Amino acid sequence: MGGLSAILGLIALAGFVVFIAGAGLAVVAASQGRPARGGVLLAILGLIVGLLFSLIGQGVVIVEPTQVAVVVNSLSGQVDEPKRAGLHIVVPVAQRVAIYYPITQQEYTMSASSSEGARQGDDAVVARTSDGQTVNLDVTLLYRIPPESANSLYLDWNENYLDGFIRPTARSIVREVVSAFSAEQIYGEARAQLADDIDTALAESFTAENLELTSLLVRDITFSPEFTQAIEQKVVAEQNLERARTDAQRVQAEAAGQAQAQIAIAQGDAQSRTIRAAAEAEALRLISEQIAANPSLIQYQYVQNLSDNVELILVPSNSPFLFDFNSLAQGASGLVAPTVDSPLVTPEATPTP
Repeated sequence: MGGLSAILGLIALAGFVVFIAGAGLAVVAASQGRPARGGVLLAILGLIVGLLFSLIGQGVVIVEPTQVAVVVNSLSGQVDEPKRAGLHIVVPVAQRVAIYYPITQQEYTMSASSSEGARQGDDAVVARTSDGQTVNLDVTLLYRIPPESANSLYLDWNENYLDGFIRPTARSIVREVVSAFSAEQIYGEARAQLADDIDTALAESFTAENLELTSLLVRDITFSPEFTQAIEQKVVAEQNLERARTDAQRVQAEAAGQAQAQIAIAQGDAQSRTIRAAAEAEALRLISEQIAANPSLIQYQYVQNLSDNVELILVPSNSPFLFDFNSLAQGASGLVAPTVDSPLVTPEATPTP
């Protein structure tokens, strides 16, 4: 479509060239006393073609797909409906295209790096936190011009919306939002919240000025070297403290586990002793019942446990016996009655003569 405008312009230019050539021929012919009719006709034809195609070129408006055209009525001074992509016819002289706005997404960057950004050199936004620390922010704005708002933007800002609105507004809002945070908050977890707050405030301002903020990128935040060093030292100290707390908790847990284990062992041992004592008591009770029912049982058990080659037993004569010696003597051959006084029962075995 841009080629059509160029073609119309070339035809108009050719017509004016023909007009000048015809006029020249007419002058030369008249100076030589010859008829100038041919030169005059040629000049008239060239003038008509030049004016006609010039008017046609002015009346044909070609808008690219990435543009929107603001058309101004020269007679009334009002703006007409914005022209979207395509070929449009306007009234020459009475209407004109005042400006073509891009409707694609645009970006505006303010950065400390001299190799990027809308301006050369250090263009980062310098702001001060609530605790008086200075921070530098690299910020990129992604925005677009809504086609339906092109006329309003033209009436408010014309071509000056970048330096007149976007740049000063963005820098001001960034400084305002940063002042609500401390440097330590921005250094830590509040960085995302900072970007969200800036985005919200800027989006409202852009909408009010017939622009659309599509995204805000806080690309880098730089603190003073002294503050950065202090924060790093604090982080290291907190990490060491947390490590010490973790070690202390681990030692405490191990000690508690060992104590519980010892308690469990002691309880188990106590239960074992209780059970064993109860078993022994029950055994003794049963033995006592059996001895009471059968007094000779202990004598029988004693004899059964004697060695096979025992022929002589010595027992004290002045001590109470645990069993009936007479019945024992009758029940075992080679046993002799006690003849030696002794505080203890001492069995001795001698070979048979």
